[in-house]
Amino acid sequence: MAAEEQQGQINIELTEEIAEGEYANLAMIAHSHSEFVLDFIRLMPGIPKAKVKARVVITPEHAKRFLVALEENILKYEQSFGAIKQTPEAPSFPLNFGGTIGEA
Repeated sequence: MAAEEQQGQINIELTEEIAEGEYANLAMIAHSHSEFVLDFIRLMPGIPKAKVKARVVITPEHAKRFLVALEENILKYEQSFGAIKQTPEAPSFPLNFGGTIGEA
């Protein structure tokens, strides 16, 4: 029975350094036919240079799964804490780093 219980489980290691996380307040998304590139950026007010704090490269299928999982989690969050408020204005800094992009 123990082998059957372990068969469907994944052992995920979270190092102390990664567990601390990185703060990002901007995400840039680029894609090709075979991958999506998500850059998480920390933009500081009054500083013209922003740093990419993390880059995640995923397949289109995983990008779609990520979108669904994020939508589900936002719904659960809003059910617990109320609607997430959004400001209507778009960011006023340049967003085109080259290539096909989206923004979040």
